[in-house]
Amino acid sequence: MKFLDQARVFIQSGNGGSGAVAFRREKYIEFGGPAGGNGGRGGDVWIECVDGLNTLIDYRFMQHYKAGVGIGGMGKDRTGPNGDDIVLRAPVGTQVFEEDNETRVADLTKVGQKIQLLTGGNGGFGNAHFKSPSNQAPRHANPGQLGAEKWIWLRLKLIADAGLVGLPNAGKSTFLSAVSAANPKIADYPFTTLHPNLGVVRIADRDFVLADIPGLIEGAHEGAGIGDRFLGHVERCVVNVHLIDGTAENVAESYTTIRGELEAYGNGLADKQEITVLNKIDALSEEDVEEKLASLRPLVSGKLMAASAASQKGVEQVLFAIIHELDAKKKREKQDALPEEDKKWSP
Repeated sequence: MKFLDQARVFIQSGNGGSGAVAFRREKYIEFGGPAGGNGGRGGDVWIECVDGLNTLIDYRFMQHYKAGVGIGGMGKDRTGPNGDDIVLRAPVGTQVFEEDNETRVADLTKVGQKIQLLTGGNGGFGNAHFKSPSNQAPRHANPGQLGAEKWIWLRLKLIADAGLVGLPNAGKSTFLSAVSAANPKIADYPFTTLHPNLGVVRIADRDFVLADIPGLIEGAHEGAGIGDRFLGHVERCVVNVHLIDGTAENVAESYTTIRGELEAYGNGLADKQEITVLNKIDALSEEDVEEKLASLRPLVSGKLMAASAASQKGVEQVLFAIIHELDAKKKREKQDALPEEDKKWSP
């Protein structure tokens, strides 16, 4: 299945049905009178978060979605049927934006979440609705209200606990395949990864979701390389794991390049908790590892670690560091949820 994380879709709610103008006179109904029924209501447009989807690829082949129209009223005071609703199915993490691609309408973060995007038009009143003592035979009815229509953008941001960032060939895909059952493409040339990959990591009695995004290069925020469009997939992550290729000549420059791109992208990515990992240490001597770590220490404000995804050396320590950050985030959220008087108390 191809990966698609952004799609432009046209949606239209149904028109309401028109009211009917009708009269009824039968043998055992004294005087008869107006008997035009109301029109049916137009269908609504909904979007629902469902399980089993991880891409918006369906919206590449079908961009127009229209709800059913309401049926007009009929004689004998019969109301027309309502139009059928239409439901757009989307994966967890989908955001809905207006046509300007900036105004957010909805954010689907849980399976089963369902949000109404457009409301169908109301059905028109039939002439029976207008009957009164002073107007006992009305000969007019209302037309149904028109539905609404617009273009929207669907943007998928994968929901993961931790995200892997770094330059191309930093070993992100190898790291993901080493710690999870994911099978990302791995090769010895840049930009092997062309779309984000997710993997479930299980260690001890814990598990978390790890995301691998395509590599960044200098100028990615201006469109260089693959650009920074995939950074949206790590916006929701609690912690970023910054992998640095230990075999690079200047690891400090590698680090500052990625940090610069995260700051240029904005949206709080540069302020997230970060674990910096010097990767591929299996190809280095112990002296080279210490030398490269020493050049990184003045730059790195968070945790600095060394590991090798290929040989598994140090990988377990990195995973436990991720779990520590996840637990710290839960503890902060739990503390923030307490009343003010309870926050000040400590045993």
